[in-house]
Amino acid sequence: MRVDLLTREYPPDVYGGAGVHLEYLARELRNLPLDVRVHCFGAPRDEAGVTGYPDPAGLAGANAALRTLGVDLEMAAGCAGADVVHSHTWYANLAGHVAKLLHGVPHVVTTHSLEPLRPWKAEQLGGGYALSSWAERTAIEAADAVIAVSAGMKADVLRAYPDVDPDKVHVVYNGIDTAQYAPDSSIDVLERLGIDPLKPSVVYVGRITRQKGLPYLLRAARSLPADTQLVLLAGAPDTPEIAAEVTALADELKATRTGVVWVQEMLPKREVIQVLTHATLFVCPSIYEPMGIVNLEAMACQTAVVATATGGIPEVVADRETGLLVPIEQVPDGSGTPLDPDRFVADLADAMTALLGDPARAAAFGRAGRQRAVDHFSWAAIADRTLAVYQSIT
Repeated sequence: MRVDLLTREYPPDVYGGAGVHLEYLARELRNLPLDVRVHCFGAPRDEAGVTGYPDPAGLAGANAALRTLGVDLEMAAGCAGADVVHSHTWYANLAGHVAKLLHGVPHVVTTHSLEPLRPWKAEQLGGGYALSSWAERTAIEAADAVIAVSAGMKADVLRAYPDVDPDKVHVVYNGIDTAQYAPDSSIDVLERLGIDPLKPSVVYVGRITRQKGLPYLLRAARSLPADTQLVLLAGAPDTPEIAAEVTALADELKATRTGVVWVQEMLPKREVIQVLTHATLFVCPSIYEPMGIVNLEAMACQTAVVATATGGIPEVVADRETGLLVPIEQVPDGSGTPLDPDRFVADLADAMTALLGDPARAAAFGRAGRQRAVDHFSWAAIADRTLAVYQSIT
């Protein structure tokens, strides 16, 4: 069976969870073995079976969403000969839909997030948000199968797109390579970044985007014990507005406490793994998170997690077993905004402070988290479940 995977992100150009997912899913599907071709955005790749597609020259300067759809059409043309096309995120969904129509093959969509639940993207895309929303809706409603990365994501799909047959929506979790993501006792990266391995630290890893909730963390950090280091591996802001907000909050924090380390460039995996390993806790303050693969990465590094109890996170982080979940009541407009932002910030601060004050408990959570990652989230099992979805529609 030839499977064509369609994605915006693929190594070495990975900036989010969807790109991580594609890297490992492609590897494991090839081990089954399947004939796997990857179609991705950007420059040509050296990896066999992988084709990169730059923005069409004729759309230079056009709205970003329109350029995306231009790439999608070229990707659809490149899928000739596939038995199944499998698209990831709205960026590639229309490529999968057009390939389905053009080549007469089944289309599988994996939903890593949903446009109706990210209304702040209108701030980023302008009128392009209407295009991205249309592309996603069209592809999901016409797909032969939809893979949701959590049960919470499946519920979101059915709420956002009530015309979708629930029997077509399958839950297949994101995974983690626990051989690669494993504790690293070295401290060379910490020394280079200015992180003291002898002091407690709270680590955040993620993009600077509304859904990741970084401003709430920066406000909560005002209440952390004075000797706590706050390490932010945070870059790629969605908009100048969110970049300015985060910068102002970080500058304010640096003016009142020491130990604030902000790394804005994308670090290699090995370096991220070392930072996670030495953290007292990892924090995920997201207000929208269908799964949160970064929580799995922290757990695999044997680090306790403090995360928002939203989306698919409670299916990954076992409350009071591998970390602490922070409750959140959210505005029912799809934005994920807390009904009471001050309460959410206070609860986030309380959860972090509780673990910082009890390092033995944090260490126990970390050990349990690694075991949970090993037992329940292997990529080999996820590839098997994905193949079963393909087989159900071919």
